[in-house]
Amino acid sequence: MTADAQSAARGTTAAGPVLPRAFWWLWTATLVNRLGGFVVVFLSLYVTLDRGYSASFAGLVTTLYGVGGAVGAVVGGLLADRLGRRATLLGAQLLCAVGTGALAFTQGRAALAATACLVGLAGNASRPVVQAMVADMVTAKARVRAFSLVYWAVNIGVAVSAALAGVLAQHGYTLLFLGEAAVTVVCALTVYHAVPETRPDPARQGNDADPGADAGADADAGKLSRRRRFTAFVAVTFLVALLMQEVSTALPLTMTREGLSARDYGLVISLNGLLVVALQLPVSRILARFGPAGPLALGTLLLGGGLGMTAMAGSLTAYALTVVVWTVGEILLAPTAMAAVADLVPGHANGRYQGMYSFAWSSAACVAPAASGYALDTVGPTPLWAGSAMLGALAAAGYFLILRGRPTGSTTDE
Repeated sequence: MTADAQSAARGTTAAGPVLPRAFWWLWTATLVNRLGGFVVVFLSLYVTLDRGYSASFAGLVTTLYGVGGAVGAVVGGLLADRLGRRATLLGAQLLCAVGTGALAFTQGRAALAATACLVGLAGNASRPVVQAMVADMVTAKARVRAFSLVYWAVNIGVAVSAALAGVLAQHGYTLLFLGEAAVTVVCALTVYHAVPETRPDPARQGNDADPGADAGADADAGKLSRRRRFTAFVAVTFLVALLMQEVSTALPLTMTREGLSARDYGLVISLNGLLVVALQLPVSRILARFGPAGPLALGTLLLGGGLGMTAMAGSLTAYALTVVVWTVGEILLAPTAMAAVADLVPGHANGRYQGMYSFAWSSAACVAPAASGYALDTVGPTPLWAGSAMLGALAAAGYFLILRGRPTGSTTDE
């Protein structure tokens, strides 16, 4: 028997553990969904240029879209555990399609703001569900690779959707929003026909399936420790998410203050997507050999350090170097963190815990723009970026202390 045949018999390949067919269908649906992710790219331009509203109202609509996303992360995760992953994902995608299509025809300020909030809620509700389904589908040792593939697909989709959105917007925003609605329906149909229900049976994994089912659960030292560990993990993730949000808020403002143009910012930030697409999969093979503490701590240090280097950057080349440094940190962080969440919690509760993890990112997206803008106006860019480096070091220490000693692919399904 050849080496490849022996690996296949063990459920592995040269690239790592074999992933089930249902995962690849879910991966395809995720890629297609992100390829059609037009709304968030052009929402503020649609409100101002097409509808003729003010920039302040556009900011309100965008904020409500983000608030809806934060709520959706929690609701989607809870429903995934209560109703099932597949039903929740289908419902979220269909609701998102209806809301996105309605944006093209909604009249009036209140209706437009409410619809944008609904689209944010429905769109983000699917994220913890997909993450929970991935954790359900694959073995613990394959999770880093699986989440790396999903993150890779998301980045490809975001990059391509931005370019497609620009082309479609030239022909009118109605086509833009109806196009995204149609793509979302295609994703829902793919899930309906090819992705089975993946939620584990709660009865086989203890009474932790219902957080209010038994007061005795909180008395159990192991479960209490696990919940505290996860809560601390989410708190540290919120700090990391604040750092990542500075890329789209404080970084372009800092570069323009240095006399660089929006085009320069676009060129520099495009390095991020290119590096993720080029390096994410090769790096995932290396990450699979280690426990989560080291990669998360190192990734967070690089993220904070790269952002901190912005304080000393004064040229396009220097800014490009900072992007390279913090992007490598992002590549180490993103899939490892999602896999760590799945390892920290019982399988039947993956939905709500992944929802809380997504909520940390959505909350940071609501807080960071205002906080970064205030910091730039009051203390200036140098203290802001130096503080980012210190925050990265603090978060790195937090991740390491929370996860040290946990082996690769550890599981809490007790």
